[in-house]
Amino acid sequence: MKILLIVPGSGDAFYCGNCFRDHLYAQALRQAGHEVLIMPLYLPLTDTAFCGDTPLFFPAASYYVSQKFFGKGNLPRIFEKILDAPSVLRMASSLSGTTSAKGMEHMTLSMIQGGDRYFTKQAHKIIDWMERHERPDIIHLSSSMLIGIAKAIKSRIHIPIVCSLQDEEIWIDKLDGQYAGQAWESIKQNLNYVDRFIASSEFYRAAALHKIPEIGQIEVVYPGVDISRYASAHYPETPTIGFYYRMSHENGLDILAQSFVQLKNENAVPRLKLKIGGGHTRENNRFLHRIRNLLKPYARDVLWSTHYTLEEHSDFYRDISLICVPLRFNEAIGLYLCEAFAAGRPAVAPDTGSFSETIENAGLLYAPNNSEQLAKALKQMLTEPASYEQYAQNALDLSRQRYNHELSAQKLGDIYSQFKIL
Repeated sequence: MKILLIVPGSGDAFYCGNCFRDHLYAQALRQAGHEVLIMPLYLPLTDTAFCGDTPLFFPAASYYVSQKFFGKGNLPRIFEKILDAPSVLRMASSLSGTTSAKGMEHMTLSMIQGGDRYFTKQAHKIIDWMERHERPDIIHLSSSMLIGIAKAIKSRIHIPIVCSLQDEEIWIDKLDGQYAGQAWESIKQNLNYVDRFIASSEFYRAAALHKIPEIGQIEVVYPGVDISRYASAHYPETPTIGFYYRMSHENGLDILAQSFVQLKNENAVPRLKLKIGGGHTRENNRFLHRIRNLLKPYARDVLWSTHYTLEEHSDFYRDISLICVPLRFNEAIGLYLCEAFAAGRPAVAPDTGSFSETIENAGLLYAPNNSEQLAKALKQMLTEPASYEQYAQNALDLSRQRYNHELSAQKLGDIYSQFKIL
C-alpha cells in the first residue's frame, strides 16, 4: 500500500512528540512492507532518520507573512521568492520551536479552515504534485490542525484520508481571544472530509470526544517502537535518572532538577546521577541557565546530551536506570516512555494525563506534581532493588505487548484497508 504522510516540520532541534510519533508510524509501516512518502510542511525535515520525500509545501516564512500582513494571499511574488529561499528557511528552522501560539492565530485558522488565497494556492500545489506522480492509496494527516488540506484534496480527488489526533488543545487553547473557539468550530465543520480519526491513547480519544463530540468514531493506535534498536541487558553501574524531552518549563525539567538536588543533599541515593537530553531552542536558553545554576553544586553528577537527533534516542536509554519527565500538562502519550520501556527502563511520572494508562505497572506515579513528592517516588524506585527489577521486567513486557512496531503497523494497516482504494 502506498501511504502519503503529511507532517509539519518543527526545525529538528528538539524532541517533538507529534514529530516522533509520525516517525514511529512511518518506520513501522515501512518495515511491514508498505511504501511511505513523507511530505513536509512549513519547515524542511533534515534529520537523516526522518527526512522528506517530496518538495516542501506551505513554507513557513511566506505563509506567515501572507497571513499576517498581506490579506491571506496578496503576497507579492518577489517577497514570496525571497521568503522561500533555502537560507531563509534555514534561519526559520533555527528559530523554530516556540510553544506560544500568540501571533500565530491567522496561520493556524488558515490551515484548519482552508479557502483563503494563499492556502488554496499551496493546497493545489500538493494536489498537482500527487497527480503528476503515482497517487497514494491513503493520505494520513499528522494532526486535525491540518484538516483544511483534507477539504482541499476531497474537492478535487477521491483518496481516503486518515487524521491523527494528539495534543491539539495545547496549541489551540492558547490562541488569542476568540480564535480558539473559531479553530474548534472550524475543525467541526471540516470533519466530513476525513474518513477516519486515530488517537495515540484511550486518554486522548476521550479528551478529543469531549472537545468535539461530533467527531464520532476514533481508533486508538499506540505508537510502536522497534524493540531491537533499544534492547539493553546492561544497566548503568550507578543509579541514573533520565530526562528525555524538550528541555523546558512546561516539560517539568525544573521540578526534576529540584528533586535531584534534594536527593543529593540528603544522600538518599548514593552516587546518584542525572542525564538530560531531548534538545532545546533559543527561547529555552534563559530557563536552562537557571537549571544549570540550580544543578551547579552537583555538576559532576549531571550529564548533558545536548546534540539532538532521532538516531540518538536508543543510545540515551542505555545509560539510564529510569525515565522521568514531570510534565505540567496532560499529554496524549509519552513517547519517551515507549522508548524507555523497550530498553527495560521503568518510569516515575506524575499521576496526570495519560500516564496511568501508558505506564500501568511499569513504574511509579506520584501526586501532586511537585519536587518533594517526586523525590519520594524516585527514592522509593532506586532504593528497593527487588521492586525495581519487577518494574523493569514489567516495562519490557508492556513494550512487547503494546508499544511494538509490528503491532502498530498491523493496526494502521487494518484501518487503511477498511477503505476502498479508488
